[in-house]
Amino acid sequence: MTDTLMVGVSGVRGIVGKDLTPEVVARWARAFGSWVLDDGKRDKGKGKGSSVVVGRDARMSGPAFAAAVTAGLTSVGCDVIDVGLVPTPTVQLAVEHHHAAGGIAITASHNPIEWNALKFIGPDGIFLDGAEGKRVAELGAQDGGRGTRDAGRVAVDPDAVQRHLAAVLNLPGLDIDGIRKRKFAVALDAVRGAGGPPMRELLERLQCRVTGINLETDGRFPRAPEPIPENLGDLAALVRRSGAAVGIAVDPDVDRLAIIDENGTPIGEDYTLAFAIRAAMGGKGGKGGKRIVVCNLSTSLVVEDAARDCGAEVVRTPVGEVHVARAILRLEAVIGGEGNGGVMYPALHAGRDAPVAAALLLALLARDGKRVSELVAAAPRYVIVKAKAERGTRNAEQGLEGVYAALRTRFPEASVDTQDGLRLAWRDRWLHVRPSNTEPIIRLIAEAPTGEGARGLVDEGRRLCTAS
Repeated sequence: MTDTLMVGVSGVRGIVGKDLTPEVVARWARAFGSWVLDDGKRDKGKGKGSSVVVGRDARMSGPAFAAAVTAGLTSVGCDVIDVGLVPTPTVQLAVEHHHAAGGIAITASHNPIEWNALKFIGPDGIFLDGAEGKRVAELGAQDGGRGTRDAGRVAVDPDAVQRHLAAVLNLPGLDIDGIRKRKFAVALDAVRGAGGPPMRELLERLQCRVTGINLETDGRFPRAPEPIPENLGDLAALVRRSGAAVGIAVDPDVDRLAIIDENGTPIGEDYTLAFAIRAAMGGKGGKGGKRIVVCNLSTSLVVEDAARDCGAEVVRTPVGEVHVARAILRLEAVIGGEGNGGVMYPALHAGRDAPVAAALLLALLARDGKRVSELVAAAPRYVIVKAKAERGTRNAEQGLEGVYAALRTRFPEASVDTQDGLRLAWRDRWLHVRPSNTEPIIRLIAEAPTGEGARGLVDEGRRLCTAS
């Protein structure tokens, strides 16, 4: 195994040709296939036979890696259902549709163009959690697990995207007619990833007038692929030039969605989930019954404000999509997601899904009759500041407990959450300090009504981190 390949909870990623080669990909596909046959179905009780769904985003290494994944899976006896170049949530839904034993999405999501990755999906359509991922990693370290004399078969499923779009258009409570009556003008940027054709088709089926850039699916990203405000200048200009009511950007594998208002101003990815909550829960006060929203510890307070306005309780989880997904299902939450533009709506499935996010956004605009900027202005505003700190000699040896103790002593009035590092929270601000999973550093993220307030929390946290 290469030294720099990054092995995470739900898969592996690396730089193409350096860390990630067809041989490495095939080995990890064999490991996942061995897990599926030995462990996966038994743990979840949902998988059928030995079938594994395989799909990829538009990255140029995708075809070669898809062939390597297929070879690895079939070599250990798994049957492959190839859904082709599709959004990651389409792969997840296809696993559920086929009652497959698992799935592999070949995508590095928002990582730069030189990266690619394998994301491992369990038979329930959710990415693997810690215990499952650890078992696949053990098999990967054993050169990919077992071989077999009975090679698996390969089938093609060309209808996965159409099933996905049909399911979005049939979401319960989604006022399709109300959206269509508005005939929204929408500017779309798919960063030449997997999202161009499906997102355009979804919007057009909602009778939107679409003006697009970067809708080709050749993986030649014209900008940094993460849909954060500093990367969306061309889309902002397109909104202003075309007079669109809203701009929508998706990442290369179409599980995250960011919004540009009608003035061409990026509003930040956290508003995607906040708007989706308001759309899904029916507005101010909401309706009776169990009303829970799930998000991770680093998600903006705009999500809490939206949930509160809808009469819902917010439950926070450790950072990581799988943690949010498991909590959504366990708590029977109405909706959940992450502050990076990832909306998870269990009425369809408990995975981040940009087509779902787009439909909910348009439903909110149609229902409330307000412009995006007006929806933003109607709620409190916050500023998020992110930083890193080197681990001091003492905390490198003893973990971060000394840092956490110092922070709790410094801020005794704050409420405390220790699920994932340390999160200190006040009514209108918070500070989250946690170790990086990929670097020998400490990550700090804070939010407050002003940039000065958020920077003050981060600076104090960094001071205590480096002093410990």
